[in-house]
Amino acid sequence: MPKGFFNVPVPKNEPVLSYAPGSKERELLKKALQEARSSQVLDIPMYIGGEEVRTDNKKPLSPPHDHKHILGHFHAGDKQHVEQAINAALGAKELWANLGWEHRASIFLKAAELLAGPYRYKINAATMLGQSKNAFQAEIDAACELIDFLRYNVYFMSQIYHEQPESSAGIWNRMEYRPLEGFVFALTPFNFTAIAGNLPTSAAMMGNTVVWKPANTQIYAANVIMQVLKEAGLPDGVINLVYVSGPDAGDVIFNHKDFAGIHFTGSTGVFQGMWKTIGSNIQKYKSYPRIVGETGGKDFIMVHKSANAKEVATAMSRGAFEYQGQKCSAASRCYIPSNLWNDVKKYVLEDLKTFKMGGTEDFGNFINAVIDEKAFDSITGYIETARKNPMNEIIAGGKYDKSKGYFIEPTIIETKDPSSITMCEEIFGPVLTVYVYHEENFEQTLELVDSTSPYALTGSIFSKDRYAVELATKKLSNAAGNFYINDKPTGAVVGQQPFGGARGSGTNDKAGAKVNLLRWASMRTIKETFVPPVDYRYPFLDKE
Repeated sequence: MPKGFFNVPVPKNEPVLSYAPGSKERELLKKALQEARSSQVLDIPMYIGGEEVRTDNKKPLSPPHDHKHILGHFHAGDKQHVEQAINAALGAKELWANLGWEHRASIFLKAAELLAGPYRYKINAATMLGQSKNAFQAEIDAACELIDFLRYNVYFMSQIYHEQPESSAGIWNRMEYRPLEGFVFALTPFNFTAIAGNLPTSAAMMGNTVVWKPANTQIYAANVIMQVLKEAGLPDGVINLVYVSGPDAGDVIFNHKDFAGIHFTGSTGVFQGMWKTIGSNIQKYKSYPRIVGETGGKDFIMVHKSANAKEVATAMSRGAFEYQGQKCSAASRCYIPSNLWNDVKKYVLEDLKTFKMGGTEDFGNFINAVIDEKAFDSITGYIETARKNPMNEIIAGGKYDKSKGYFIEPTIIETKDPSSITMCEEIFGPVLTVYVYHEENFEQTLELVDSTSPYALTGSIFSKDRYAVELATKKLSNAAGNFYINDKPTGAVVGQQPFGGARGSGTNDKAGAKVNLLRWASMRTIKETFVPPVDYRYPFLDKE
């Protein structure tokens, strides 16, 4: 069979379409939305091996912004389906692991092209309806970022395979990058379709087989991802998609001897609980499982007295309230110097007055619904707790209504207590708390930023003073895995800003970077000696 050292296409970030009035993409997306809303015939199965699995336990799918409307149903599973998925993954493992890497690469490159072309509007519409993202948020997530993950990860995979050790005279050293021994569990969140697609495919790309459990509120778009992967030629059993409860999945997977690793994005509490369970079961596994997770955040905007007030206000409006603050990178706490607060406050309140809130089908709505009733109740609970604190003043928003959809007004709280609950705890909603510090207390406030939260995901510094920028960069070196200078703390782009944080925010294995793919490979060093010695004696043993 012919072989070669293959060069894959050099990736470029997928262009973001504008969806401006009169554009072709706006027309096509509106058509896809209309078709999806009007059909009400979605019947979404689990995918186990080569089977589409349906059960008697059908659960409805509804838009968060119109929760009485039924888009269709998905078939929920149980522990036996998790067992079946594991068996399917293990059964597919040998053929998939032995397939030439260039053929694995071709499948995922084709999937990227399908998403960029015939599936673009279908997956964007699914994300808009299932997860209540507006057209732009869906485009940068479900289309562009997922396409970028697929293309860049193929490129990173080829770079990894090209990395080989040096060889001395008479010796040839080689490095194999094997898949992990066993199966990988991908547990994905509701808020990013791209993350839901990346977590199982990045592990599969390196030759692993996967059991994938998405959040129930992301199943609509997850189903489209599976349709794309199947059309791209992904063999049966490589990625198995199941809709089961977290406890059911954990009880089976974390007790299985062939559990080889978990790729996770979600809450810190869930991740820490799984880590504890894995540790307790460590003697059951063939090898030490890889544990890769990106979890919570309490992301900050730190402002120096030299900053531009309008730039800060725009970063707050976008960084805190795009996708209703349901991003692990969303700005949630802001530290503003006393000399700028009046201007920043004026500008940001002007912005909020122009925000329109409603369903995603109306492209004029900047704010949509939060994901479900549980999130609604949690977020509004934080608002009410803040309202009762005499150290706080709600200067914008604070109202909410779940009669039709789970709508919460973008809310800004000004606090005199930098340790108040909304400055410290992750809220995961459209709530931003501002602490105004004396303009001369910049360095002390940096220490406050660093020590207030257990998280360390994203953060930003706004300043025109380069000495202040350098000081903040050094003082906050452990406070954020993604640090932004004069920009909002959201919007990482694959291949440009690899994403992830440490402390309570995860293992910092940087999605969108080569290092993440290395976590799904087990290396084997091979040394070949061409002319082996035939005498055990070394020269130093010879007599004088």
